[in-house]
Amino acid sequence: MTIASSSPPSRLPSGGAAEARSKPRTRRIEAGENRGDGRLAAVFIAPALLGFVVFLLWPTLRGIYLSFTRFNLLTPAEWVGLDNYVRMVNDPIFWDSLWVTVEYVVINIGVQTIAALAIAVLLQRLTQSAMLRGIVLTPYLMSNVVAGLVWLWILDTQLGIGNEIISAVGVDRIPFLADETWAIPTIALINVWRHVGYTALLLFAGLQAIPNDMYEAARVDGASEWRMFWRITMPLLRPVLAVVLIMTVIGSFQVFDTVAVTTAGGPANATNVLQYYIYGSAFGRFQFGYASAMSVALLVVLSAITILQYRLTRAGRTDLG
Repeated sequence: MTIASSSPPSRLPSGGAAEARSKPRTRRIEAGENRGDGRLAAVFIAPALLGFVVFLLWPTLRGIYLSFTRFNLLTPAEWVGLDNYVRMVNDPIFWDSLWVTVEYVVINIGVQTIAALAIAVLLQRLTQSAMLRGIVLTPYLMSNVVAGLVWLWILDTQLGIGNEIISAVGVDRIPFLADETWAIPTIALINVWRHVGYTALLLFAGLQAIPNDMYEAARVDGASEWRMFWRITMPLLRPVLAVVLIMTVIGSFQVFDTVAVTTAGGPANATNVLQYYIYGSAFGRFQFGYASAMSVALLVVLSAITILQYRLTRAGRTDLG
């Protein structure tokens, strides 16, 4: 009688078993590496986060609280509710300062944006010399206080070289910083001179992202430089231009240094911008609660303007495919 031999039980390939055993270990290693990367990232972020909390978040929250109090540094803060905001709404100097600030912002942003865009296009279309870019950026390396003092001396009605030149050509001397009509435009142009190079380089960086193929195709079709500027450059530069406008508008509303060293809010409050009025209320009259209320109002205004600008300019979208 023949006995049928049974076949031996099948076994998994040795390679597959080893791979199955190694997967949990690989996952553990990857999880450990991720935790290590997270700790390293936290170490690098910690100094910036600490600075943000100490110098931005906490002062903002503290200022919002003080805006509902009467506080003069000498006595404890006294809760007064909305009294500071009611006073602000009925304060004619506050509204005058806000109007002066808006006038400054319109002149500064209008002139600076047009001049910076022209410089950026010229740098891109005519030359990309690093030396020229350095020369354009030079005024930005000067502080606002130094720039204000330099132009204060240049534009001095009696001894300034600017008025000496004006007088030499037969024109009456102009009190640039001592006349109510000239003061705000002069301060705006001083800050345009200082910041236009930096703004131009930001726009120049945006122009570098536009493909040259588009310009070459437009030239083949016979498009002029002016037509290429409006049909190619401006639409594709829009996201960068929008971000630059948001940054410059926020910075312009916070003008203080140039006013403080040139006119100190005069003549007759003609340059009493909102930041300078807030400073005078806090450190001149020790009305920290009222100054905090005006600061909160400025924060709300800037937030609303930023959101409106972002949506109107479609800063988060690009026409580049």
